[in-house]
Amino acid sequence: MQKTVHLENAGVGGCACGHHDEGDPVLDVRAIPHAIRHATVIGAFGAIPAGGALVLVAPHNPLPLLGQLAALAPIEVEYLLEDPQEWRLRITRAG
Repeated sequence: MQKTVHLENAGVGGCACGHHDEGDPVLDVRAIPHAIRHATVIGAFGAIPAGGALVLVAPHNPLPLLGQLAALAPIEVEYLLEDPQEWRLRITRAG
């Protein structure tokens, strides 16, 4: 069975697609294979400008991933939801 992962792009960069939503982009990584999950988040985070944020939806508290992101750029993390099945974090690239 094939799964589709949606990255809701909201106000990040200038993609020229003509669609501009409000809010932070949301990346739900629960359907992404574990082997490429960190690389996917790191790639998406790389597109976030200084002062911008990404809302990450994960199946657990992603502490090792947060360490990897912090090694790339200063970050601020706000926990929006801590549930056994779903964790939501707003990760802001500090300016």
